[in-house]
Amino acid sequence: MLNSDIKQNNVYIDLRSDTVTKPTPAMRAKMAEAEVGDDIYKDDPTVNALEARVAQITGKERALFVPSGTMGNQICIKAHTRAGEEIILHRKSHIFVFEAGAAALISGVMTNLVDGENGYMDLEAIQNGIKDGSDMHQARTSLICMENTHNICGGTVVSLEHMKKIYDLAKENDIAVHLDGARIFNAAVYLKTDVKNIARYADSVMFCLSKGLGAPVGSMICGDEQFIERAVKVRKMLGGALRQAGVLAAAGLHSLDTMPDKLHIDHENAAYFAQTINGSQYVSLSGGMPQTNIVNVTLRNTKTDAGAVAEKMKKEGVLINGEKGSKHIRFVFHRDNADRKDVARAADVFLSALE
Repeated sequence: MLNSDIKQNNVYIDLRSDTVTKPTPAMRAKMAEAEVGDDIYKDDPTVNALEARVAQITGKERALFVPSGTMGNQICIKAHTRAGEEIILHRKSHIFVFEAGAAALISGVMTNLVDGENGYMDLEAIQNGIKDGSDMHQARTSLICMENTHNICGGTVVSLEHMKKIYDLAKENDIAVHLDGARIFNAAVYLKTDVKNIARYADSVMFCLSKGLGAPVGSMICGDEQFIERAVKVRKMLGGALRQAGVLAAAGLHSLDTMPDKLHIDHENAAYFAQTINGSQYVSLSGGMPQTNIVNVTLRNTKTDAGAVAEKMKKEGVLINGEKGSKHIRFVFHRDNADRKDVARAADVFLSALE
């Protein structure tokens, strides 16, 4: 790919996120043909079909279509808690780092942050952080939030055994558990298990249709009947209730039909990219070799920063997120960069940008 071709055709290898995927012609056709109705009246047959399908996949009683993953997480937090309570979550969780303080603003809850390697929340820290509300000076712990895969930690996967320990601890203390499973299908591929075997260790689950699954819009939240009834009302409060949403739900159904069995390609491409760049004196793989579709890199032995690298790579037709002054870069692999030649080129461009 020549630089002139990039400028003329606006063709890029985009490694910024798996949210950048565009609908395939087949998906667009499904969207155009979708049977629709008013979802607020539960009259949209395509949305109803998507929610029923997702409930079956996750092993939950009901599912609810929402516009985004952040909204999905925040709906779940509010549906599980009351203002003035406390939630426990990982210090590097998406809910805490990337959701603009929404838990405090929308639900009025405090966050009790727990550390842990590779997204594994420290069990002792969770135990020590639980407050039962008997002390009038303390906020009662009403929710524990897990994340799997763990975004900031590099798409790492938390084992089923560890999830069960957290879930059991929560139940011993009458505390609800929410799973931010934005990339739960990637976790299922790595663990070689069904999604429902991950979801069983949470009372509510959110996952994104618009990441590795490749739909343009939407996420799902899942739980029991009573929980989803509360979630429906919160979704309305937040402006997330939609009308003829079947055109979006059709994309979600198509992604569930076609993408889960292909996610291993993204994992393999991430591993290939990591292996290719790993020998460089300027690169350290943060957290080691990738487990799923995310490669976290720390720059070393160089004065250049992530912002400068991103600028150089863009000129050569590869897009990444890179902040000025930062030494950290995240590369995300997805359906739209699945060609191994593109992955190899991206690795070459990255290494050249470090020199």
